[in-house]
Amino acid sequence: MDHKALFCCFLVVFLCSFPSSLQENVTITVKSVTTIAQTDADFVCVTLDWWPKDKCNYGMCPWGNTSVLNMDLSNPVLRNTVKAFGRLRVRIGGTLQDNVLYDVGKRLPICQDFRTVTNESEGLFGFSTGCLNMSRWDELNHFFSDTGVVLTFGLNALNGRKKSNNTLYVGNWDISNALALIQYTASKGYNVESWELGNELCGGGVGAKVDAWQYGKDMINLKFVVDQVYRTSSSKPKVLAPGGFYDKDWFNQMLQVSGPDVIDGVTHHIYNLGSGDDPDLLNKIQDPYYLDGTAQTFRDVANTVKEFGPWSAAWVGEAGGAYNSGGRNVSDTYVNSFWYLDQLGMTSTFDHKVYCRQALIGGNYALLNNITFAPNPDYYSLETTHNGSPYLRAYTHCSKDQEGVTILLINMSNSTGFDVSITDDLNMYPTQYSSTSTPSGGQREEYHLTPKDGNIQSKVMLLNGEPLMLTTSGDVPQMNPISSNSSAPLRIAPLSIAFARIKDFIAPTC
Repeated sequence: MDHKALFCCFLVVFLCSFPSSLQENVTITVKSVTTIAQTDADFVCVTLDWWPKDKCNYGMCPWGNTSVLNMDLSNPVLRNTVKAFGRLRVRIGGTLQDNVLYDVGKRLPICQDFRTVTNESEGLFGFSTGCLNMSRWDELNHFFSDTGVVLTFGLNALNGRKKSNNTLYVGNWDISNALALIQYTASKGYNVESWELGNELCGGGVGAKVDAWQYGKDMINLKFVVDQVYRTSSSKPKVLAPGGFYDKDWFNQMLQVSGPDVIDGVTHHIYNLGSGDDPDLLNKIQDPYYLDGTAQTFRDVANTVKEFGPWSAAWVGEAGGAYNSGGRNVSDTYVNSFWYLDQLGMTSTFDHKVYCRQALIGGNYALLNNITFAPNPDYYSLETTHNGSPYLRAYTHCSKDQEGVTILLINMSNSTGFDVSITDDLNMYPTQYSSTSTPSGGQREEYHLTPKDGNIQSKVMLLNGEPLMLTTSGDVPQMNPISSNSSAPLRIAPLSIAFARIKDFIAPTC
């Protein structure tokens, strides 16, 4: 599958609109000599979680056999959907990662499967400590190698600490169990691109928290261990932290204590749509003013990295939209692509290098169906200033490994379509006369995404009017564009999404 939607160098886009009753004429001017951000080559990322099948929310238990420990790695549909990306970053982590022990090393821990508990002193969120044995770790790494996965692994940051009060854990992180796993992984030649410490232990924490000063010290130890284990390796894994919700003072202190060149990626989490049972969830996803609220968090994290960790980079380590497994019949339907694609575009403009979507499979917010592994609509849908309708979102990026640029348009209006004209502003200095041109004579590849039967809660997405369904052999279908003259306006229907690659677009910054 040819993924045109992978975000690379983003360009500034200006929109001007001229309203009519149900169709507006819009002109997009791309300032093609100005780059506002650049992402990692593996910007698009998905997560795999640890939740067992008896993890339930709102009277539903939507995880089944989808966790790191029980997922069927031999399922051909799972393999095909991952391989179709060619190269896909996967982050293994989640709420229970800090209570996972690794069954490896000279001093083997007491390593048992997750089980439900009623006493919180015995575990987190109603589950005991779990276990990753090395036979399963081997199976996972063989799967990742076969399918082109770029792996980020979240380590057990609560190991060895003592609970001080209801949520605060104190003391040094006991790195011995993680060290044994890292050594085993390196000895096997398994390719872990980055090691991340902890999940949602920063700031006020989610169920548990660790002081920022202590976390910074622990990161120094993790960096030392990674440097030592991989000292003869041609490539050294990155070190990431803290994998939680942004808290300015906490993040600042962690970076100050850990110091230069320790943390390579500052990871934070985004669940900006609220709880999965929110009756207003559908409206939030379609409200551009509500979606704009997340921009401040992205800006704040980028500023923290710039001021306190310029050697590092901002990552979204986990984002599921709605927390507690997502919203059933919303997070797994066409309408969620409005939120997801807008997040990818917005995050990139604030200089974030990676965006990890919760989850590849599991819960109600996954890219794949939990039972059949068939893709949900979001699977296929993988600085802008806006003077027109706020319901039309636009992002432009350099086409990956190809000439020209690709424009993403998201029309959240349920009644108004747009005829979009695209011009190229080659002027470096906006105060001078602007030299603009319209691409002409070439072809534009268009990918129009709409819901089946016009139902935004449909679980079937149409590409240029044709349903996107797995083939009879379980393969991901071909994603074929329609062609049009690049000088003609691009028409985008209400409640639709369009990617357009303009081959002859002159963009010096690309």
